[in-house]
Amino acid sequence: MIRFYHNPRCSKSREALGLLQQEDAELEIVDYLKTPPSEAELAQILQQLAIGPRELLRSKEPEYTALHLDDVTLEDHHLISAMVQHPRLIERPIACDGKRAVIGRPPENVLQLLKPL
Repeated sequence: MIRFYHNPRCSKSREALGLLQQEDAELEIVDYLKTPPSEAELAQILQQLAIGPRELLRSKEPEYTALHLDDVTLEDHHLISAMVQHPRLIERPIACDGKRAVIGRPPENVLQLLKPL
């Protein structure tokens, strides 16, 4: 089962979802703007992505500037908390299979989860 963190208003997210649906992938679709991941879930996703929280932040969102998230002295937990409280800050889409996660930019990245480890 692939958990797909989806924003239906995002063309890249819709495209990535369509690719997974074409492959008949078993999906759990999460509208993360309505149901954001918890801090623990987001930390696990970051671990599976093998990136830091700053790399998952959407720096062009108004919240990024308003919350001064460009401050390089902010610790990871602060950035994760900001993304949970303001899920528009989370890069999208994200697909996870429980062991691995990928960001669907480009959308074809999500197809990596259909390949065996």
